[in-house]
Amino acid sequence: MIVYRIAPEWQAELTQVDEALAKLPFAECGATQEKSIGWVPPRGEAHGPMAESVGGHWVLRFMVETKVLPGSVLARKVKDKAARIEQETGRKPGKKESKELKEEAKLDLLPMAFTKQGSMWVWIDPKAHFLVLDTSSQGRADEVTSLLVEALPGLSVSLLDTQASPQAAMSHWLKEQEPPAGFSVDRECELKSADETKAVVRYSRHPLDIEEVQAHIDAGKLPTKLALTWNDRVSFLLTEGLQLKKVSFLDTVFEGQGSGKDDGGFDTDVAIATGELSQLIPDLIEALGGEGRTGLGGEGRTGLGDGAPAASAAPAPAGENDDAPF
Repeated sequence: MIVYRIAPEWQAELTQVDEALAKLPFAECGATQEKSIGWVPPRGEAHGPMAESVGGHWVLRFMVETKVLPGSVLARKVKDKAARIEQETGRKPGKKESKELKEEAKLDLLPMAFTKQGSMWVWIDPKAHFLVLDTSSQGRADEVTSLLVEALPGLSVSLLDTQASPQAAMSHWLKEQEPPAGFSVDRECELKSADETKAVVRYSRHPLDIEEVQAHIDAGKLPTKLALTWNDRVSFLLTEGLQLKKVSFLDTVFEGQGSGKDDGGFDTDVAIATGELSQLIPDLIEALGGEGRTGLGGEGRTGLGDGAPAASAAPAPAGENDDAPF
C-alpha cells in the first residue's frame, strides 16, 4: 500500500466522484490497442456506481488491460519484413525504415496477442484526508493519482511524509529492541549496506533480537524492510519508502464479524480493511514522529504535492488483481 495525504481544502461529494470516474470507464483493448485503462464498479456489478461508500469510506477500483507481445516474436516479424525488402530491392532497410517496420509488425501482431488484466483498489478517507492505493509500485501509483487529479477538480495530494525516516526508525527499533507502543517486531527484515558494495542481508522467519542483527547495523547496514504487527491485529512489512507490504489481518480482527452473505462480503471486507487501517496509519505516523518533513503546506504546490510527479506523468504498467479490497 502507498499512502497519500489529501490537502484539507479539497471537499467533494461521493456523487461528484462517481460522475467524474464514470467519464473514464474501462473498456477492453481494441484489436491494435496495446493498453487500456479505466474505472470499474467496485462491487463488480454491471452498470454499478464507480465509487462506493462503506461506513463513510470511499472505495474505487482501477482496471488496466495490456497486450502481451513477446519481444522475440516482434523481432522475428521485423526480421522477416526486412529480409523481404532486401530480397525485393537488393538493399537493407535503414534506421528510419527499420523503426517503421517495427511499428508495422506490431500492428500486425497485436490482434493475435494475449491480453493481461490487472486491477488496483483505491480507498479515499474523506474525513481523515487519506488516499490509499493497494499497490507497491510507485509507477502504478503515479498513474492513478495523475488520473484522479485530472478528473477531480481541486484535488491535491502528496506522498505521506513523517518527521523520522522509516529507515532511521527501523534501525533504532532493531538496535535497541524498542518497538513503538502498540507495535511488535516480527521475524523478517532486510538490511542493506550504504557503501558501494550494496551488500544485502535478509532474515526470514528468524528472530531479530540477536546480536548478529545489531552487529550488522553497527557495521553500517540499514533496514530497508521490517515486519511488524500492530496491536495483535494487523501484520505488515514496512519499507524504507513508507510503503506497507504483505498486509494481513489477524484472527482477532474477524471475531464477531458477520458472514456478509447479502453483499457477497464486499461491505464486510471494506469495513474490516478500512476500520483497521484507519487506526493503524495514524499510529504508524505517530511512531515515526508525526507528519511534517515536507507535507502539503508549502507554496508552489502542484496538483500532486511537493516532490511528486506532475499530473501529466507518463502512465506505467499495471499489475494488482486482488479479489477483496486491500
